[in-house]
Amino acid sequence: MTIHWCGTGLSAIPGLRKLINEGHEVVVWNRTTAKAEEAVGDIAKDIRAFDMEAITAATAKGDIVVSMLPGDWHVPLAEMCLTRGANFVSSSYIAPEMRALDAAFRDAGLASVNEVGLDPGIDHLMAHALVADYRASAAYDAKADISFVSYCGGIPKHPNPFRYKFSWSPLGVLKALRSPSKSIKNFTELNVSRPWDAISSYAAPLATPETFEVYPNRDSLPFMADYRFEPSWRIKEFVRGTLRLNGWKEAWADVFTEIETLSGPEGDTRLKEMSDGFWAENAYDEGEPDRVVMCVGFKAEAGGVDIFNKTYVMDAWGDARGTAMARLVSIPVALAVKAVLDREISAGVHPAPHDPKLVTEWLDTVDALAQHLQVVDHLA
Repeated sequence: MTIHWCGTGLSAIPGLRKLINEGHEVVVWNRTTAKAEEAVGDIAKDIRAFDMEAITAATAKGDIVVSMLPGDWHVPLAEMCLTRGANFVSSSYIAPEMRALDAAFRDAGLASVNEVGLDPGIDHLMAHALVADYRASAAYDAKADISFVSYCGGIPKHPNPFRYKFSWSPLGVLKALRSPSKSIKNFTELNVSRPWDAISSYAAPLATPETFEVYPNRDSLPFMADYRFEPSWRIKEFVRGTLRLNGWKEAWADVFTEIETLSGPEGDTRLKEMSDGFWAENAYDEGEPDRVVMCVGFKAEAGGVDIFNKTYVMDAWGDARGTAMARLVSIPVALAVKAVLDREISAGVHPAPHDPKLVTEWLDTVDALAQHLQVVDHLA
């Protein structure tokens, strides 16, 4: 049974090296073999140039294909897996086209495991842990008002005037700023067309409490079902969003103003120019530590009084092991690969697992990857 790991970008390496070092049979695929050689050539026995024809021919029944490539490759690779009788793993959000493959994967007895990186990924594990904790607690009240928040951000360990630094091309960040979001606030669906219209302050209960700027992203609403919320629960707040350093809104004000005016091919060209400029001015220096902060909170209120209020918090930064972002994205991917190998994940298209055993095991691993991981009980 072979693991075909596609993509050796910055966020892929620790997980890939983990699987190779543990003795798994791994074929490394990358569009540029020289970059793959530079990243894992010291330990990898089989590095090949990526293209669909070559990997299709090499994939056998029972293999696992891992895509750490750009998102538009995930569905074609998953479809290829179905034709070859192989499993699929990626860290990315489940696109509608991927979800549409669920029945085919189930019928074939194969797994397509996605959303197993940092965000999405570790945040899902924290949410599953908190929901299970609440359900099992003496405080559980099916009629309580529920508030859920999940914020994650990659930020510079040493703040700069721009209040942000880039590990790779800024273009993805800029495009994300043009995306609308859906969340719930004060029992009402909140639709936001641009993130900067909904920036608020969040007090993170870290080892040393710290405030950040946060905003909702994407469509949070489907995740209530993913997190096993009861349809009957009264949802006061539900938001999955992005976390930034204080001062980010002010530092990026001109960026927001310009992005609002961009459209069409000319707008795309200008976004690329902006991206190139930001990369030149605000990329991480070699060896400079990054930082990742994640806070997932679950609160239940009855009669206006908190009956359950806990927050899972994580604070991690780059060290001798490399960047925090790389290990927190790719090590969970490696855990998902091993779970598929061990048949711990059922057939079908899935996000990060909610099985209590896997949630506990994976979060134990995350504890070793981060400098700080804790469940804060606000009522203790």
